[in-house]
Amino acid sequence: MRFPSLAIPGHWRLTRKQGIHPEYTSSTIVCSCGNRIDTRSTAGEEIHVEICSVCHPFYTGKQRLVDTAGRVERFRKKYAKEAK
Repeated sequence: MRFPSLAIPGHWRLTRKQGIHPEYTSSTIVCSCGNRIDTRSTAGEEIHVEICSVCHPFYTGKQRLVDTAGRVERFRKKYAKEAK
């Protein structure tokens, strides 16, 4: 069975309900490393993130420890005493 309505380019634009979709505007993603990425989003003008593709260890190949509430330092102190 063929679906003739799906074969028409841009058909989804014709069937979209009016007045229920959020505004899709230009946005800027700002990383804590200072990197800025221009994109489009419904979230607002500026979106703040902690890690982006420039500083993420998967893309850079470098390990970066993100210390949250001193957990890394407590871990190092705990196991430094046992190793002596």
